[in-house]
Amino acid sequence: MPEAAISVLLVDDHGLVRRGFRRMLEDDPGIRVVGEASDGHDAVEAAARLRPTVVVMDFALPSMNGAVATRQILKTSPETAVLILSMHSEPSYVHTCLEAGARGYLLKNAMDLELVAAVKQVAAGARVLDPRLGSLAETGGEQPALTTRELEVLQLIVNGKSNKEIATVLGLSANTVAVHRANIMQTLGIHNTAEMVVYAIRKGLVSIA
Repeated sequence: MPEAAISVLLVDDHGLVRRGFRRMLEDDPGIRVVGEASDGHDAVEAAARLRPTVVVMDFALPSMNGAVATRQILKTSPETAVLILSMHSEPSYVHTCLEAGARGYLLKNAMDLELVAAVKQVAAGARVLDPRLGSLAETGGEQPALTTRELEVLQLIVNGKSNKEIATVLGLSANTVAVHRANIMQTLGIHNTAEMVVYAIRKGLVSIA
């Protein structure tokens, strides 16, 4: 065993998937899984507590997608490398995650060939993109930048929450939520909620899991 094994936090809302990834990673003596989480909020808390070398995280998580969780994890654990796993190969999803600070993005199929090597690469400071993405990830186009709080509000809007309900969830006033909603629309150049929801899903800004 190396003197300092790579510590990994696994984040996926399916227990069987986490178990499979754990087995795959722990077959390598240089990797140690130190924790698991089933949603974005738990992932942020666990990363702050465990300070893992790498967070291996599904993009489509309940309540908070992998991009939003990545931003929050890196706020408290900037030294942690985040590796996103996703079923989505669209450039906008990849771009959103990389903009959030993720160091890698892998497609979930054929993980048995790629996960261990990818964890080691991001732990060493390299950026890892699934080779099946080609150059698409680098040409995702410029997307309007939303703050972490705006992404949280946007997720809750997509979940069908009212301003008052969002205010309760996030511990804000309804007026503050209304300001965030207006700022999101202005940043995205969108003028109604339905259009904003469609845009957010299409661009991978939110999770629809």
